[in-house]
Parts: sequence; structure tokens; C-alpha cells
Amino acid sequence: MKAIILAAGRGERMRPLTDSTPKPLLKVNDRALIEYHLANLLQAGITSVVINHAWLGRQIEEYLGDGSRYGVSIRYSPEGEALETGGGLFNALPLLGDGPFIAVNGDIWTDYPLQSLPREPDGLAHLVVVNNPPQHPNGDFALDGDRLLSEGEPKFTFSGIGVYRPELLDGQTAGKFPLAPILREAMANRLISGEHYYGQWYDIGTPQRLAVLDQQLREAQRDG
Repeated sequence: MKAIILAAGRGERMRPLTDSTPKPLLKVNDRALIEYHLANLLQAGITSVVINHAWLGRQIEEYLGDGSRYGVSIRYSPEGEALETGGGLFNALPLLGDGPFIAVNGDIWTDYPLQSLPREPDGLAHLVVVNNPPQHPNGDFALDGDRLLSEGEPKFTFSGIGVYRPELLDGQTAGKFPLAPILREAMANRLISGEHYYGQWYDIGTPQRLAVLDQQLREAQRDG
């Protein structure tokens, strides 16, 4: 099974930190955010990784190289202009192959065990949702058993972790487009499964949130 780390975002809300450093290379506890994902993927037995990039993408390639020092093999999907999640996944499909693949947002931190994701989702995708953080109180999707729905209450926040079948993008064409409308259409047909994760999860959307996570990880390391 292959995985893609979505790393093409500009990180406007993280400025000025992202003026000279791509968001996935920002560090918490002296380690780049994207390195945590590589370690988690390796622990899950995933060694073939694709990384898409746009803003300052060359830095990501120079920093991570071919992935060998992380125990994985990395291939890159450069975009020039960021293509949004849907366009980015579509652009990377030739590198991801014909089977289901894991996708993880490059700007989150979590202790979610990626090895628990289904290798063959029951439907077109399987998404992990979490409790709504303060900055996103209204959530994204509702859970009905193991099905995700675009309507209903309560709503939970999409974690940025999922397994996708390439067929989800059937009928799309190359270019910039969002993934959410495609997911919502599939949800209407009950083709998206989901699970609620209650562990640690952080959306690193502002310098303040980055600093909070950095402090928490340093304290956890000190406390052993």
C-alpha cells in the first residue's frame, strides 16, 4: 500500500514563518512536522510514500531526499501552483497506482495509529474524524454508524487522515479543484465510511498552535 503526504499548501496563516520555510518543514520538538508522518507511516508498514508540493517545494525535496534515512522510499509530485486537495490527489495518481492509498495532511500532528486504517475501504474512501477544535466548532461531517454524512448532527471535524480508492476521482480532469464536493456527493450515496478518533490531534494552522504543540511535546519528553 502507498501513501501520500499532502504538502502543497502555502500556509498563509502561518506567516511570517512560512515566508521562507514550507509549512511541513516547520519544527516541533526539533523535528519537522512531516518527519512525524514518515515515522508513523513506517510504523504502519508503509514504505512507499508520495509527497506533493508547490510553495518552496524544492526545500522539501532537499530536506527529505529519497527517504532512505527514514526507512521509506519517497517520490515527489510537484505542482507549481497548488492544485487543492482534489487536484493534488488527481495529479499524483500515476505515482499512487491502482489500489487504495493513504492520504495524510502535512500540516497536522497526531498519535493516530495509521496501521489501524482499512487497507480496502468499504466504499470509495474511509475518513478519520475528531472532536471539533476551538477554531472549527461546527465540524465537517456527521457519523451514522460507520457511514459519514454531509448532513446531520453532531458533526465532527475531518482529521486530514483517510484511505481513498482512485475511483473516487473518476470523471475528474487535471487542474485545480477541491475534494470536499466529491466526498459530499459520495456521502449522499453512503459510499464513505468513517471512524471517530479520540486521541491526540492538532491542526497546525497558526504560529500560536505550533508553539503550543512544541511546548507540549517537549514537556512530554521531559516527563518521560
